[in-house]
Amino acid sequence: MWIVCLSTRDNGTLNLAIIHLETVYQAAHLIPVYGHDFIPNNIQYFHSYDAFGAYYVNKFTDHHAFEIAS
Repeated sequence: MWIVCLSTRDNGTLNLAIIHLETVYQAAHLIPVYGHDFIPNNIQYFHSYDAFGAYYVNKFTDHHAFEIAS
């Protein structure tokens, strides 16, 4: 599996961009790269992308879940 992480500029700020939803071709299954510490019990699902610094990309996710409609 590939590992992806946040992209930063030379000055340390995050390299962010806005993309249009119609340009997304396929969804990705992201699995957090867990560290040695425990995950807090009070973590909310909408904070999960901010709680981890890197993710594995699962290329074996269900390819029928997001078929391209023609």
